[in-house]
Amino acid sequence: MHSNLLFLWGTPRSMSTAFLRMMLERGDHEVFHEPFSSIVVQGRAVVGDYTVTSHDELLKLLEERACDHPVFVKETTEYDYLTTGGDRIPYVGRHTFIIRDPRRVIPSHYAMNPDMICDEIGYGYQVELARRVRDVTGVRPYVVEAEELLADAQGTVGRYCRHLGIPFLESSLSWQPGDQNVWSRTSQWHRDAAGSSRFIRSDRTYESTVDNDRFLYECYWHHRPHYNVLRKWARYHAVSVA
Repeated sequence: MHSNLLFLWGTPRSMSTAFLRMMLERGDHEVFHEPFSSIVVQGRAVVGDYTVTSHDELLKLLEERACDHPVFVKETTEYDYLTTGGDRIPYVGRHTFIIRDPRRVIPSHYAMNPDMICDEIGYGYQVELARRVRDVTGVRPYVVEAEELLADAQGTVGRYCRHLGIPFLESSLSWQPGDQNVWSRTSQWHRDAAGSSRFIRSDRTYESTVDNDRFLYECYWHHRPHYNVLRKWARYHAVSVA
């Protein structure tokens, strides 16, 4: 089913904001950054001139805007939107996912939020949403691996665009560094994206890792099966769209 409304769902620290930065550079989509989590955290989200306070209101406004032009929504999966008023999410628009090795995601998330709980790492909610989308549409949603973006941005983004039937714009693979208004609510989380000019691997290291911290170790083994499910889907699409 074709739709002008495109979603990208990723765990926190999965390079989803860098992907959003690439979509901003394209200039052919109206881009929204984490409106569902904004409703969870702040009780509201802004869509154009409107403020909404529920996931269902948000979906209706996004659908309306997508009637006139392409819309891209990037969202993180540290919250369970499906059981908090977002049960209609799988039925609206087209859904894609981005994953990153939890050995990189978990220490990075913990460094930003040392009070996090294990579920907020997000792979469990991410795979449940992906499965619901599959059940509704009858097909596995498209999954991007962050590691593939770093190794071959042109090929990875090209396959993504072909799958979705949107033009591949090579010029969007590089951009000017700087903060963007669209992510101002959570700008402290996006310093790497703000400082970047392309998809680039961070050489940052963390004091606490899944190898030396018991809590992070247990979180890793809790989330790894969920990650592996979506990684298999990513491998399937990498072959089928090539």
